[in-house]
Amino acid sequence: MKKTMYAPVLLCSALFINACADDEVTQTQVIAQKQNELTKPVVYQVFTRLFGNTHTTNTPWGTIEQNGVGKFADFNDAALKGIKELGTTHVWYTGVLHHALVGDYTEYGIKQDDPDVVKGRAGSPYAIKDYYDVNPDLAINVARRLDEFSALIERTHSHGMKVVIDIVPNHVARNYHSVAKPKGVKDFGEQDDTSKAYDKNNNFYYVPGQSFQVPASATYQVLGGNNHPLADGFFDETPAKWTGNGARSPKPDMNDWYETVKVNYGVKPDGSYDFPTLPKELENQDYRAHFAFWQNKELPNSWYKFRDITLYWLDKGVDGFRYDMAEMVSVEFWSFLNSSIKMQKPDAFLLAEVYNPQMYRAYIHQGKMDYLYDKVGFYDTLKAIMQSKQPANTIFDAQQQVTDIEQHMLHFLENHDEQRIASPDFAGKAVWGKPAMVVSNLISRAPTLLYFGQDVGEDGSENAGFGSPTRTSIFDYIGVPAHQAWMNNGKFDGANLTIEQVNLRQYYKSIMALNDMPAVVGGDMHPLNVVGSEAVVGFSRSLGNQSIFVVSNFSEQAQTITVTLNKNQTSKVDTADALHDLLENNNGILVSKNANGASFTLTLGPLSSAVLTNKAKNE
Repeated sequence: MKKTMYAPVLLCSALFINACADDEVTQTQVIAQKQNELTKPVVYQVFTRLFGNTHTTNTPWGTIEQNGVGKFADFNDAALKGIKELGTTHVWYTGVLHHALVGDYTEYGIKQDDPDVVKGRAGSPYAIKDYYDVNPDLAINVARRLDEFSALIERTHSHGMKVVIDIVPNHVARNYHSVAKPKGVKDFGEQDDTSKAYDKNNNFYYVPGQSFQVPASATYQVLGGNNHPLADGFFDETPAKWTGNGARSPKPDMNDWYETVKVNYGVKPDGSYDFPTLPKELENQDYRAHFAFWQNKELPNSWYKFRDITLYWLDKGVDGFRYDMAEMVSVEFWSFLNSSIKMQKPDAFLLAEVYNPQMYRAYIHQGKMDYLYDKVGFYDTLKAIMQSKQPANTIFDAQQQVTDIEQHMLHFLENHDEQRIASPDFAGKAVWGKPAMVVSNLISRAPTLLYFGQDVGEDGSENAGFGSPTRTSIFDYIGVPAHQAWMNNGKFDGANLTIEQVNLRQYYKSIMALNDMPAVVGGDMHPLNVVGSEAVVGFSRSLGNQSIFVVSNFSEQAQTITVTLNKNQTSKVDTADALHDLLENNNGILVSKNANGASFTLTLGPLSSAVLTNKAKNE
């Protein structure tokens, strides 16, 4: 008999698009075209040095021998399979590049770092010491560390995922020195005229005639007070350089980014530019037009240095970059850099940390970024909802601010800068991430980021040394307990997880599995009229003849709500059938028609969600 489609769930999914009935060809073509135009990447951020560490000692300020460290090799096939199970398309390996750390690798020709200008013992991954090298801590054979990273790139690709690493353009380690740079490459600052505070082709800004002074603090002790021959309150730097966050004093404050120095891109100390600005008409043109614009122009030396660095890593097999504090560097530089990258690799993945909503569109349209953090707006609102500080439907106000660029705005609940959901200062329980993850992943075309350990309820409670708990330390050697339970000494089978952790990980997998649905990949979002609880939010997503209705309960008590559909939403369902839940067990929900549309009522359990659609059936 003729196949009749009732808001198809899987029969018209990305996997079965050609199985639709002949009379649905036009709809199917529309869906297929939309999916070709739009993607919904899932980025799995892993803190590389922590991922494979099996040590559980967790001594504050512990050495690498005491507390252990993970290696590139720990990302074995089982680990990568487990990462892929979360719907991951891109693995962001955080902390790969060689950054300043308190360790002795002088036998490999690497200059020792001074603890007075290193945060923690393992060091900040955002104080890059050598842009052409990788962190020696991560290698089993330090002499072959680049080969070990290349092997990891190949393994990641073999599991159908792409590789993203950090680029930190705003600043470098105060002790920058490359031992791995290609022949002919000059170090940052090597050719600077240090007698000048500013010169267009200087890589750094200087305080002529004055020496750098290590910041003092009444409460902070380098390495927690542990002895080290170089921990003497002195670092030799004359003349002093401006600090990474722009502090111009030769003695920065302890709260400044004192372990780093700011890179000069041709922005004069008074804020004026020593390079051309972009013509307005370039905003709506692609990377090729931007690339052409920058040809045959005399640009600051730092621009070319970073272009060469990114192209070097693309040649090594890296698929894209996450840019740290991108808004501290002008959009003109990003236009130059990103168009250069896209000319070499058109599908390169470019993600930027930008927190100024007024600059979002400039960094996307002029700076040619693919994706930006949606923190100031979406994340901050969702966090407040999770903390019961505001009604659940206020998430629509945040989403409304970026509807024109939603596919460029990355959603996340955790990353290395943010508190763990399970930490007392955030939600206190990992299960609060369940409704938040449903909303975050399904509300729009935005890509999603998952932080390692998030899916098993990591709480960030370890006192590692530098900084305070609630965020998993990025500065010290530490074991990550909930993640280690899933890791199970390299088997990555979750054998040591609790039942609650197993269920949480399975829930995350179920949410991310919905990303192959056309309505999720490219559908338009419309708020649902939810009556009965301010803790419940609902919305619909539709593409072609497929619709889903998502409702999420941000309360630790069950909530009974009634959802009223308008005429357009009613047209997306067949009220002859009960609604079917793709996520939990909220099945058999009846829709009743009325003069203005239709409605349905359901009870959601504590911190529960439903992703509803009509069942597809054959007649």
